[in-house]
Amino acid sequence: MPEVQYGDKIIEYAFQEKSGLKSHYITVEKNQGVVLKGKSVPEETANKFILKKAKWILDKLRLVETIEEGDIVTGSRIQYLGKKYYAEVYFDDRVTSTTVEFNHSRFKIITNSNNGNVQSQITTALDKFFLEKSSEKIPPRVKKWAKKTGFTYRLLQFRKQDKRWGSCTPQNNIIINTEAIKLPYTLIDYLIVHELCHTRYKNHSKGFWAEVSNHLHNWKELDERMGGMRM
Repeated sequence: MPEVQYGDKIIEYAFQEKSGLKSHYITVEKNQGVVLKGKSVPEETANKFILKKAKWILDKLRLVETIEEGDIVTGSRIQYLGKKYYAEVYFDDRVTSTTVEFNHSRFKIITNSNNGNVQSQITTALDKFFLEKSSEKIPPRVKKWAKKTGFTYRLLQFRKQDKRWGSCTPQNNIIINTEAIKLPYTLIDYLIVHELCHTRYKNHSKGFWAEVSNHLHNWKELDERMGGMRM
């Protein structure tokens, strides 16, 4: 592995050839270290690229050393609507709060490394994103299934919960876990039908499961898949 010396520090790096790129760029990630990407160049030229960004690289290396397993970093995968999407984390000391953007192929997270616990900020921003998307995408499906099943509910609420995907109160308020937006639509629909059936049956009796079966004939398969999903 090539290396360069910057002051009293040695920076090791790997080179990843990407002939289609117009310029070279450097990534620093946990478990991958420093990677220079771009069209093939002599090692002497590659070393110059690394030395030019040496201070930035050392700062990033110190930062990634503090990252624990499970943390959201560049290269992490974030689950959303049944798929796992690549995450890119950008540090911008000009921003005052952490933001999450999704462009249908990857997540872009922008945060300030000087504002305390970065991972806590990212988690809070992702929770906000999942709440917003749950509130946007799930209500139309609840209305569709309510019309299809003939069941009515009083209120629809979204709340992050540790142990339940959803619940139905005695007053027929349906509560959906914001984590449900990570599920594929087939399981989101199963969750909706499940909770709508609870507006009539407040337990998991034979009558309840018969009602679920009336609307989703493959409910057993869906229930097993649901049980295997992590919150």
